[in-house]
Amino acid sequence: PVDTVARFGGDEFTILLDNIQGLEDATQVAERIQQELTLPFNLSGYEVFTAASIGIALSTTDYDQPEDLLRDADTTMYHAKAQGTIKRYEVFNKAMHTKALALLQLETDLRRALDRLEFRLHYQPIVALNSGRITGFEALIRWQHPSRGLVSPAEFILVAEATGLIVPIGWWVLEEACRQIHAFQVQFPTEVPLTISVNFSTKQFSQPNVVEQIEQILRSTGLDASSLGLEITESAIMENAETATMTLWQLQCLGVKLFLDDFGTGYSSLSYLYRFPFTTLKIDRSFVNRMGVHGENSEIVRTIITLAHSMSMNVTAEGVETAAQLAQLRALKCEYGQGYFFSKPVDSKAARAILAAQPQ
Repeated sequence: PVDTVARFGGDEFTILLDNIQGLEDATQVAERIQQELTLPFNLSGYEVFTAASIGIALSTTDYDQPEDLLRDADTTMYHAKAQGTIKRYEVFNKAMHTKALALLQLETDLRRALDRLEFRLHYQPIVALNSGRITGFEALIRWQHPSRGLVSPAEFILVAEATGLIVPIGWWVLEEACRQIHAFQVQFPTEVPLTISVNFSTKQFSQPNVVEQIEQILRSTGLDASSLGLEITESAIMENAETATMTLWQLQCLGVKLFLDDFGTGYSSLSYLYRFPFTTLKIDRSFVNRMGVHGENSEIVRTIITLAHSMSMNVTAEGVETAAQLAQLRALKCEYGQGYFFSKPVDSKAARAILAAQPQ
């Protein structure tokens, strides 16, 4: 009766606790709220369950304005939501505020990076395991930050996904990669033209005009559709399987190669594989890394390759780092590989040098 409850906005509410003695009082209230919310609600005859993420901020003399207290409670609530812990509440600490400011700055810099041409593409060779020849490259984005230097994709891709910036960034990557591989094809003509594979994000894949956009990029760069491979994860497909099926078949009709990326790390049913026109299945590096010197732990890799071949798909193994792994993959009839054993991802100049050094 002495506390204040208010709606903060959307599905967020705040509770101002008066006259509490310390943190334990606040956490007891949070636990009591959670306990109440575990009970079902009856809505129009249906039992509905809900859950809440709670952020706790304690008033101290450090706060000059009430808005600052609300800000930190809100930041902590999002932190609790991201943690996904069983207790689903967190208590504010200074590190959370510092992290939130750093993320905000990263997002701001990311929005400017595309206009300022700060992104770079690196290219990792994809090698035919039976001949050892480079058949193409995977394009991998890098960010040359003006003050921080090279920023790892692991640091900024998640932010780009969360903010939707991954869509314009993804289209830039696709166009730049197509332009570069076409230049390589002209300089290094081969019986089967070099190919380029590009990672395609879930948000990009769900765009309504995705096929038309790709078609336009192929026209503007002069690249034949058969030289482009799109790497799509299981999660991108499973979010909307019906729409994904239609899009994939349209891309296949266009002539684009379709790669199922990071196979084995997602959650899709194997039955779905028969519905999608994938040409290549990519084995995640985590499985390749576990292959021992004497062939131990290679059963999963063997199973994946057998499965792919039964559906007339090629296989590319990611993360090949040792001669022993290469020998095992060859013995298992894996068609392609990429990894540090062959080359780390390199810029276009170094990729050109690698191609020039390859025996004709």
